[in-house]
Amino acid sequence: MKIEQIYTGCLSQGAYYIESNGEVAVIDPLREIQPYVDRARKDAAKIKYIFETHFHADFVSGHVTLAKETGAEIVYGPNANPSFDAIIAKDNQEFKLGDITIIALHTPGHTMESTTFLLRDKNGKDHAIFSGDTLFLGDVGRPDLAQKMGVLTERDLAGFLFESLRTKIMPLADDVIVYPAHGAGSACGKNMMKETVDTLGNQKKMNYALRANMTKEEFIDEVIDGLLPPPSYFPLNVQMNREGYEHIDDILRRGTQALSADAFDTAANESGAIILDVRSQEEFAKGHVPRSIFIGLDGGFAPWVGALIADVKQPILLVTPEGREEETVTRLSRVGFDNTLGYLKGGFTTWKKEAFEYDTVTSIQATTFKEIIATDKVSIFDVRKEGEYESEHVLNANNTPLDYINEHLVEFQRNQTFYVYCAGGYRSMIAASILKSRGIHNIIDVAGGFNQIKEAGISVSEYTCPSTL
Repeated sequence: MKIEQIYTGCLSQGAYYIESNGEVAVIDPLREIQPYVDRARKDAAKIKYIFETHFHADFVSGHVTLAKETGAEIVYGPNANPSFDAIIAKDNQEFKLGDITIIALHTPGHTMESTTFLLRDKNGKDHAIFSGDTLFLGDVGRPDLAQKMGVLTERDLAGFLFESLRTKIMPLADDVIVYPAHGAGSACGKNMMKETVDTLGNQKKMNYALRANMTKEEFIDEVIDGLLPPPSYFPLNVQMNREGYEHIDDILRRGTQALSADAFDTAANESGAIILDVRSQEEFAKGHVPRSIFIGLDGGFAPWVGALIADVKQPILLVTPEGREEETVTRLSRVGFDNTLGYLKGGFTTWKKEAFEYDTVTSIQATTFKEIIATDKVSIFDVRKEGEYESEHVLNANNTPLDYINEHLVEFQRNQTFYVYCAGGYRSMIAASILKSRGIHNIIDVAGGFNQIKEAGISVSEYTCPSTL
């Protein structure tokens, strides 16, 4: 028996490849399926099942394409209603895979079709659970994503989750391994651990949601407390996962069309496309196509695209580092953004060489920022999350979280210079690009963000441990 966790850091997502005696199951695969096909071929094995723990909201699964390419059967738990052929498993239904058995444990709460898959080894011993978004390490799945599908409230769903954990998961042995669908950084939970594998016994000791003496009402109150609104693209990804989607090969073919500077400019003017610049924040600051949005590949790329662009059908034109065009289109497709029209051939260098107009972002070092605020009263905006800000921030800074920056536009002055910072410079450059695209140009970015600000000795608020907030 082989179990391989295939973890994608950008999405904080874990897919799983399981092989036994020449038969393979893949759990919650990513959109690009070739790695699973190649791995099965290397093992001289056949992909038999594709298990989906639920209709994912934060990414588009590869289940439809993988089933089409391999003939494997897609398996969902009870209450699922996909628009394509799939096995809708009954609670406790068993699936044989080589010498092992995989059992569908219906665990509603995160969504009503949420299912945990229990793996029993060839001796019939419970070995591991693939818990999807039902149980994370240190947390549980948020219960507010499925409430719009019917009359259920988030408290109703949290109540179902309480029962699922206590009747299906907590009775399992402490040595059972927990393989969750997500880790720290995912918007599907609140307080996930950075680790991606643990034992159930350890989770029973340290996961607040698995306290033995917890009442149902206490559980509900704690699980829904502090939930931020989910990103706007979540329902659109659920729809794609339920109804199907275009083959990724077609998306790559369309999205990796090389466009000259003239063709790129024409396409931008005629299509209503967003120009998405995925280079580093330093390169973007030095020069970029006017009104383009910066979201760098070497950061939390896909989730930020989802949160800030939101509409998965929005046409997109790309400015990429040379050689990373296909990677960019692939990573966009993981969160459902399939309408990429092409990229600027030769990158931003071509744009400048062809003498097209370009824009810049003023970015200063924290040491310079320290000198400025020592002599002038200036407007400062912290675009980190609320919890980060409350933990520690520059004195007199306003908190305008990047996730909700469009709701704060009126707070940014158009006739007076202001300064923006985040933790390390990535989010503040995204914020600067969005503001400039809205016609607000009097921005100065603090390079290196709060990390450099503290090193420079700038006065900050008294530290509060985030876990106490």
